[in-house]
Amino acid sequence: MTDAPTGRTAAFHILATGYTASTGPGVAATVSYVTEGDLRIVVDPGMVASQSVITDALADLGLKTDDITDVVLSHHHPDNILNVGLFGQARIHDHKAIYQGHHWTSRDAEGYEFSPSLRLIATPGHSAEDITLLAGTAEGVVAFAGDLWWRADGPADDPVTTDRDVLRASRERVLAVADVIVPGHGAPFTPTATTPR
Repeated sequence: MTDAPTGRTAAFHILATGYTASTGPGVAATVSYVTEGDLRIVVDPGMVASQSVITDALADLGLKTDDITDVVLSHHHPDNILNVGLFGQARIHDHKAIYQGHHWTSRDAEGYEFSPSLRLIATPGHSAEDITLLAGTAEGVVAFAGDLWWRADGPADDPVTTDRDVLRASRERVLAVADVIVPGHGAPFTPTATTPR
């Protein structure tokens, strides 16, 4: 059995390409927009230079923050979630629940399907709560992997992880299905034999 979504009708846009102190002036998250049918999903609305980085990118797509139906948080580090409050109408998804307004619905993210083209899998390693959104697109499977990789070159040895073996297993799980990986703080990349495991 594969983790790959069975559908291939999702599409995505990068709203903001993130960076870390070693590649930019500070730290910013890679913020993504994923759509399929009536679903309009933002992934990891974290730190950016200004909230307008996110809102202007959405406006360029003809969207307002209230148009977003769902937000996926790959994990709970502030640099990846700081701007979640922009999306007051959306359902918020993390590793253990769906939140909206004052409602909390417990569910394990592992295997949760938004649609045949969009599913969540548990990918701990950078933190215990890491999840990855897998999107089946016309071009292949895109993995919104949060900080499993900060950028294409890793880091190979994540200084935040508490369990290198768990991180490696999650990376291998994503690499088994992903044609493109969207990391937590860099541009999307096509995995190769040199992608850190």
